[in-house]
Amino acid sequence: MDSPVPPSPPHRSTEPPAEPRVRRRDRHGRGMRGPVAPPQVPLSTSRGDTFRDLVLDSVERLERRWPQLADVEFLVLEVPPAVSGETVPLGGSVAAEKNEPARVVVYRRPVEIRSKSRDERALLVHEVVVEQVAELLGLSPESVDPRYGQD
Repeated sequence: MDSPVPPSPPHRSTEPPAEPRVRRRDRHGRGMRGPVAPPQVPLSTSRGDTFRDLVLDSVERLERRWPQLADVEFLVLEVPPAVSGETVPLGGSVAAEKNEPARVVVYRRPVEIRSKSRDERALLVHEVVVEQVAELLGLSPESVDPRYGQD
């Protein structure tokens, strides 16, 4: 015979219901994650910082030969202003005006796109800086840097 067994009543505890647990990323008690690499390691430098360092190295190399470049302001910009129908420039220069120093600008993204490796990028950055300094000084690039075009 089948006798229906009534279900047992749910277990009632005298404890209050537990609050939902807060989940944290620190699941194993080892503390929060730190940076992947310390700041002094090249891994932590951005591409923009690395590019700026290439420009500064090139400028330092030229300043030894041309001390008047200490008055020139060297800038790195991401992209050049929009130009229709022309090729994209890699750099530019602006002569000094009344209250403004002379400026040489190197455009990071066009240079990075045209170079495949870090060494190739360093050579291209130096060529762009030499060409713009030569234009600013009214000289040929070969007279600004005798090794121009040989690397």
